[in-house]
Amino acid sequence: MKMIALGLAAGALTLCAGPVGAADNQAGAPLAPPQAAGLWTLQSGGRAICLVKLTAEKRGDAGFAASAPAGCGDALPAGVSGWTPTGDGMALTDAAGKVLVAFNRWSDSLFVSHRSSGEDIQLQRGGPNG
Repeated sequence: MKMIALGLAAGALTLCAGPVGAADNQAGAPLAPPQAAGLWTLQSGGRAICLVKLTAEKRGDAGFAASAPAGCGDALPAGVSGWTPTGDGMALTDAAGKVLVAFNRWSDSLFVSHRSSGEDIQLQRGGPNG
């Protein structure tokens, strides 16, 4: 009887561990263009700053198209017009493909950029209301 109970408990733990592992399998991986397309909310300190639009539209050798409104203020460098996959996430770029800000991938829908000021910025999939 004890063996059956232990077996059931181990099985339940295995089932519970499955989704957690699946959620983490994208951390540190490059972002594929089809996964990127759409709106992303730029956030800092738990506050939505602006919406950034990423596309899967190729821009020659300079990555893929992106747009960020002037409303992003100091959170993003001026001139964001594209993005490119990196070894561990993605980077926003200028028209020439120069990296302006790099983001590490934490999950399918969350990218984080660690700033020298100590205040990180995040890109989260979708608008501020989901």
